[in-house]
Amino acid sequence: MTAGLDLGRPQTQAIASDEDVVRVRQLVRTVAVAVKLSLVDQTKLVTAASELARNTLVYGGGGSVEVGLVDNGRRRGVRIVFADEGPGIADLDLALTDGYTTGGGLGLGLSGARRLVDEFDIETAVGRGTRVTVTKWSR
Repeated sequence: MTAGLDLGRPQTQAIASDEDVVRVRQLVRTVAVAVKLSLVDQTKLVTAASELARNTLVYGGGGSVEVGLVDNGRRRGVRIVFADEGPGIADLDLALTDGYTTGGGLGLGLSGARRLVDEFDIETAVGRGTRVTVTKWSR
């Protein structure tokens, strides 16, 4: 077990500043190591989490993340849930298209994050916010 971290229950972190995005990356890395994800899978998961945390901050106006262990009986993994109460995503298909951006970036946030994880689910409604759930399983 990791010192100071109870992996028996999901860890919650607010996302309200750039420093919180860094904290999310550190938390995800710690849990990914504890689950014994490979270094490549750790890097993929931390990268996806960083993109999604930044989206939560920039587009959702801030929110929270919950990071926890999952176990399906055959293998363990990390499940991360990002939630905000921002404006929501008006055109989800467009937002998931490679190259689409409203922020002047590379447009790889949502679509890139989706490619880096094993499971990706997004719930959004205009005026009600967005909830993104991702899971990365050990190999």
